[in-house]
Amino acid sequence: MHKKRILVAVLNWGLGHATRCIPVIKELQQHNFEVFIASDGAALELLKKEFSSIKAFELPSYNISYSKSANSFKWKLFTETPGILKAIRLERKKIKDLVATHHLNGIISDNRFGCRHENITSVFITHQLSVLSGNTTYLSSKIHQNYISKFHECWIPDTPGNHNLSGVMGHLKDTPKNVKYIGPLSRFNKIPQQKKYDYAAILSGPEPQRTMLEEKLLSSFQSSDRKIILVRGVMTENTISSKNRNLKIKNYLTSKALQEVILSSEVIICRSGYSSIMDLAKLEKKAFLIPTPGQYEQEYLARRFKKLGIAPFCKQEDFDISKLEDLKDFSGFSSLDFSVSFRDIFTLFKGK
Repeated sequence: MHKKRILVAVLNWGLGHATRCIPVIKELQQHNFEVFIASDGAALELLKKEFSSIKAFELPSYNISYSKSANSFKWKLFTETPGILKAIRLERKKIKDLVATHHLNGIISDNRFGCRHENITSVFITHQLSVLSGNTTYLSSKIHQNYISKFHECWIPDTPGNHNLSGVMGHLKDTPKNVKYIGPLSRFNKIPQQKKYDYAAILSGPEPQRTMLEEKLLSSFQSSDRKIILVRGVMTENTISSKNRNLKIKNYLTSKALQEVILSSEVIICRSGYSSIMDLAKLEKKAFLIPTPGQYEQEYLARRFKKLGIAPFCKQEDFDISKLEDLKDFSGFSSLDFSVSFRDIFTLFKGK
């Protein structure tokens, strides 16, 4: 009997969508599916590095970029909407071709709206049933929910009920019929490690904000006597260095190496993106959060975890190393139930 073929299609907006799909891809392989991957840009590069033996396809880029100022972020996204809609149309055409050429049996799309097909089981992964966008939240959420309703199922990588990670984003008063809570997703596992670093700063997210935070951190760390590692989150060969001997800089680490760095660090400094939050919860770490300016979702999550007494945060422009003293008043993340029952959620693809 031939293996069922599943395409995992991932949005390239920061690396979080790609990293949280790593455990999904590994589980598909373990459950005897043949997996194909599709994305673009840095997300595709990361997945190819992690899964060199899997056939990978390039999808049209949504070309989402950030503005340099938080205030104009929403306007910039609005001006990019026609380009995104065009990419979704091109993506649908590409999916039709891939389904026909490679005889696919199912699609798992992490936030790519055009990656579905009428004739095969199509699943959407998102942690946002409500898309926070300030005074346009109602509209952006309705548009998103309309796209989600076109998929057979929508998987939310979180737990149902009050003890959860995504808060209002992943939980509505009335849960849509096709929504399933599958539990948080992380590519990491908690194993004991010797402490090597006081701080690990892990950068991610689109430009130019990634670089702006990198510059801020480098200047904050330049005379620190603490042991620090900075993981830049860039898929490039060009390296940078610091005069500070206590500061180690890496462009990119594979999952295994990054897991070791996080576990051997006292404190993690990172964005408050949802994938990062899931990783911090899985590894039960103390963290200092710096939301991407103008990104409502990250600002909401940072405020939420400060309010819960789990992690402090500050605005990007306000960061300096003295802010890390706030950590003593916070508990750090504690583990939720991460036991996703993949056997159950994959039964959807066993049918046809």
